[in-house]
Amino acid sequence: MEMSKGIGRRTFFAAGVGLLAAPVILRQTAAMAANGDDRKMDATTQPQLNQFKLGSFKFTVVKDGGTVGEKPNETFGTNQPPETVQALLAKNFLPTDKFVNTYAPFVVDTGSDVILVDTGFGEAGRPKGTGQLAAGLKAAGYSLDDITVVALTHLHGDHIGGLMEGGKPAFAKARYVAGKTEYDFWTDKAREGTPAEGGHKAVLANVAPLAEKMTFIGEGDTVASGITAMLAPGHTPGHMIFNIESDGKRLVATGDTANHYILSLENPTWEVRFDMDKAQAAATRKKVFDMIATDKVPFLGYHMPFPAVGYAEVYESGYRFVPKTYQFDL
Repeated sequence: MEMSKGIGRRTFFAAGVGLLAAPVILRQTAAMAANGDDRKMDATTQPQLNQFKLGSFKFTVVKDGGTVGEKPNETFGTNQPPETVQALLAKNFLPTDKFVNTYAPFVVDTGSDVILVDTGFGEAGRPKGTGQLAAGLKAAGYSLDDITVVALTHLHGDHIGGLMEGGKPAFAKARYVAGKTEYDFWTDKAREGTPAEGGHKAVLANVAPLAEKMTFIGEGDTVASGITAMLAPGHTPGHMIFNIESDGKRLVATGDTANHYILSLENPTWEVRFDMDKAQAAATRKKVFDMIATDKVPFLGYHMPFPAVGYAEVYESGYRFVPKTYQFDL
């Protein structure tokens, strides 16, 4: 999911707890957030990250940043009356005129590989307060050269922007994994002169230079030991999710299958502006979250509230997001 230039936006930094953030900074940030002082918040950006274990795998989720969008009903539930969308937001104690979009690339350290899933906005996002992945990795004790595999759920700008740094590959020692359907779509010259042209140019700039080091995969293919790809199209033609298993434990990385913890999950058939094939995206949401709810496994959603990990429980005509707390710490 990308924040369109057509949506009004400003940098947003939540006063949440990052594992390695200094308590004094957190208190100052919380106070500034309460007072609505986002000017000072821009000046006190700190990497936010969350770490947990699943089996023998160590996860590090990094908050690449966040943005505020205007008029949620113009992005989510676009096939619904605006007042219906606003009523659901109000029911869930959320503003009806704005929404927060956060971005959560993450690392899976298997002991033999250090796998980064999606890369955030990168250097182009830093003036706006996003592009915090590199700083977050450093805070977690990883250098960019520690990354051995970069796996991409799909090729929207907020997922591929961090691939290049200063015109060179940011992860110089990594191999890359992307969906073949996705790559073929975005690199096709047929995208020129269409609404997808901007994405086409971004892929040519950020992904195509890495093609020689890239493995192109499809349904059921292996990303790395313990990580399997599943095709989940609709948001983009070749959007993929990753099934991650270690020592009998399982987590599903859902990418942009659902982009809002209320508006996309409680009503999975509601159309989303950023979904390229809206009917297919809705069908995929139902299929994926039916599986997650039935199997009672956690998922990591790129745009879920940070740290972006939780469970999906069947609720009314959709699902209820239950964020993780201490399940993985015991």
